[in-house]
Amino acid sequence: MKIDLIHTGFFYADGGAMFGAVPKTAWQRRYACDEANGCVLAMSSLLVQYDNGRIVLIDTGAGSKQLKQLSYYRFFDLKDLHTELRRLHIAPEQVTDVVLTHLHFDHCGCTTGYNEEDHSLYAAFLHAKHWVSRSQWENSLHPHPLEQDSYFPENMSLIEQSGLLHLIDEDTQLFPGLELQIYNGHSPGQLVAIIKSDEQSYVFAGDVIPLIANVSPAWISAYDLRPQVSYDEKLRLLDKAVEEKLAVIYCHDAYTPCSTVKKVNGLYKKDCIVNLK
Repeated sequence: MKIDLIHTGFFYADGGAMFGAVPKTAWQRRYACDEANGCVLAMSSLLVQYDNGRIVLIDTGAGSKQLKQLSYYRFFDLKDLHTELRRLHIAPEQVTDVVLTHLHFDHCGCTTGYNEEDHSLYAAFLHAKHWVSRSQWENSLHPHPLEQDSYFPENMSLIEQSGLLHLIDEDTQLFPGLELQIYNGHSPGQLVAIIKSDEQSYVFAGDVIPLIANVSPAWISAYDLRPQVSYDEKLRLLDKAVEEKLAVIYCHDAYTPCSTVKKVNGLYKKDCIVNLK
């Protein structure tokens, strides 16, 4: 198995939104911000190549289709995902599976693109099964008003129409070495990917634990629809990471993309930094 972390770009999110009820005097010691309280967030995708020929891409970043509507987030250093894959000697048509943790714009924007000539949509990964939980898919079609600005139909409508969308209803092992588990709270039916290997196993935590600062269970984003559920689900994932010695990939952390975690006197803390490319 070969693993590569792909950075598709960065944006600014308000620190108060990222850390909810945690006061700035506390969170600014763990995560930097600018004079406007803007925190730089990464948009990380994970490419996993298996010996059996499966090539799996987890999350696709925001892409460029909605930048004008989302100018508040001040996107910068955006990378073309196809170009980044080719740097790794992977053609988009070789990707066999796309796992989308959830369907907010910053996690699935590059599933489709616009043709420059006529602005028609095209599927970015024509031969890939696109895995989404059924509850997240249904939520994206009829989102709560507090969440609706995070969904854009053009990111996924063509995927469904093309027969590339595959929905899961429960924790599922796609194949040996890759399991998808459902975690709620941030958004209904968020998927977390567990990647097992002999050397080091990983969990792509999505927005269950978006930053290393969010390892503290009570440090929950104001974007989470159900913070009490998020708290319980985060504990469940942290206990699994500690017990199984999983390295946690923080998809939005611009400074520490991956680490193991430990539990000391009932508190969860960063253990060892794990370097990914």
